[in-house]
Amino acid sequence: MIGGGIGGLTAAAALHRSGLRVTVLERAPSLRPIGAAISLSPNALRALDVIGLGDEIRDLAAWQGDGGLRTPGGRWLSRSSAEAAAARFGGPLVLLHRSTLVERLAALLPPDAVRTAADATVADPGDRDRLARVRTPEGELAADLVVAADGIHSVVRRALFPDHPGPVYFGFTTWRLVIPVPGVAFASHETWGRGRIWGTHPLKDGRVYAYAAAVAPAAGHAADERAELLHRYGDWHDPIPAVLAAARPEDVLRHDVHHIAEPLPAYHRGRVALLGDAAHAMPPNLGQGGNQAVEDAIVLAHHNQDLAAYTAARLPRTTAIARKAVKVARLNLMRNRAGTAVRDATILALSKAGPALLLRGFDGIADWRPPQPPYASRRTQVGEHNER
Repeated sequence: MIGGGIGGLTAAAALHRSGLRVTVLERAPSLRPIGAAISLSPNALRALDVIGLGDEIRDLAAWQGDGGLRTPGGRWLSRSSAEAAAARFGGPLVLLHRSTLVERLAALLPPDAVRTAADATVADPGDRDRLARVRTPEGELAADLVVAADGIHSVVRRALFPDHPGPVYFGFTTWRLVIPVPGVAFASHETWGRGRIWGTHPLKDGRVYAYAAAVAPAAGHAADERAELLHRYGDWHDPIPAVLAAARPEDVLRHDVHHIAEPLPAYHRGRVALLGDAAHAMPPNLGQGGNQAVEDAIVLAHHNQDLAAYTAARLPRTTAIARKAVKVARLNLMRNRAGTAVRDATILALSKAGPALLLRGFDGIADWRPPQPPYASRRTQVGEHNER
């Protein structure tokens, strides 16, 4: 396993559970992730059920009551609830700190399975008759299967598909923070402005997860990112000013958004499989980047060393979801005044006419089921039955 993030650790846990010996090679000095929170939708939670972790993560759900989509002035455009989400997709949406999920996944592995400060790459992808070889600072390792979960700027992806253009800048930047905001009550929400969005959500531990995104030139970091957020969002509705007042400059993380605009021809070569951002990095606007990495990991473990079957199962789905994320990002970050007025009016009308717009956007995504029990997909069950 090259990469000890959420996707890599999920794959390691799933493969270990199936009886394989696994080694996770993480180039960072520890598994503690750089980042804030992650939203896990029911599709990923059902995938985590396969490795016995789903219910433990579900218990961390903090979204209660109403939530939805707002304008910068505070008007609600679309409203829903945790109960409606659970009823529609068969489970809750869970927001938790990335470090919490990483800790739970790592605990499923043998103590000697993870090696940190281990910068690894593929020396030889291998083939049907030849093991793959991984180069590490301590020498080469041979493997029946190599899982490359080394992120959006994947070294392994470049080695496997040198002619692929790789990730490109999408045109906007993001900010994230997880902080305590004492005495502030609010409904979970995302707010869309012109070329800007903001989200504020509670965590189970009492802290607040907030994020923002804005159209901006690449690599345009500010000397004080909290001051930058105040400039951009300080006059937006409550509780945004209170969140910014409680934040310190060092609490704010900023990252430009890149994505893989041109899908890869496959998610494998030889005995090497790509998963997560290394395979299909997408804009964060659907909240599915980490969820799809978890799905990848469980499906990969199901197919084990049949990597052609893994590609066949994952490439069409993740490509479709990535394209949807691109469309949502363009809608979120629309800058034209007339266009945003039409957008908001349409959302308001649709939300009044039927189910909450934000939930409908997850149809075909959050209702996914993994190919192995306890939530095996009907398609897979029928296929296995026919093969018998």
